[in-house]
Amino acid sequence: MKTDPSALLEQLEIRTLIENWVLWRDSGEWDRFATLWRPDGRMITTWSQAPAADFIERSKRAWEGGALKVLHGLEGTTIAIEASRAVAQTKMYILQRGEIDGVAVDVTCRGRFWDLLEKVDGRWGLWLRQPVYEHDTLSTVDPGQPLSLDPELLAQFPEGYRRLAYLQTKLGFEVSRTMPGTRGPEIEALKQMSRRWLTGGDFEALN
Repeated sequence: MKTDPSALLEQLEIRTLIENWVLWRDSGEWDRFATLWRPDGRMITTWSQAPAADFIERSKRAWEGGALKVLHGLEGTTIAIEASRAVAQTKMYILQRGEIDGVAVDVTCRGRFWDLLEKVDGRWGLWLRQPVYEHDTLSTVDPGQPLSLDPELLAQFPEGYRRLAYLQTKLGFEVSRTMPGTRGPEIEALKQMSRRWLTGGDFEALN
């Protein structure tokens, strides 16, 4: 079955936006990064559930202060488009470095960027980015360096981002315990919200 060339172009524009998000955020190009969002866009993460403008400001401060050493990578994308609205899912991974009780560690968390987008005046923009956290690992930067984790603190977080949340908590961030993963009520609610969005649902009513 052939795909409409115009639909391929729309998908390419969305994929370019998704790639620019990672490149501009990780290199601290905040002015360019801000252009990816709709004015009322929201960014949800483990450590920030806020309007995009607030997320950008917090990220900028943390990036400049060295408190949030995070990199992102992307893999495959699937995009559903209905008229001027779209829902995109992109396989991704988050790399974060920090210290736990004086020991330098790296955490890798794999999951998906789940995006709600809208095209206004010929340009796609993000209304919502909600990461889905599915699997994470932790290792010491220096192989073999001993590290003990507090099992009670570790158990407070969902399995999909348990070690990422542990590190971020140790770094002083207040971390959400209700982020969606592969299964569960949070991911089901996100699916329902996305279906309503594609069929014209009001964004404010989806929060």
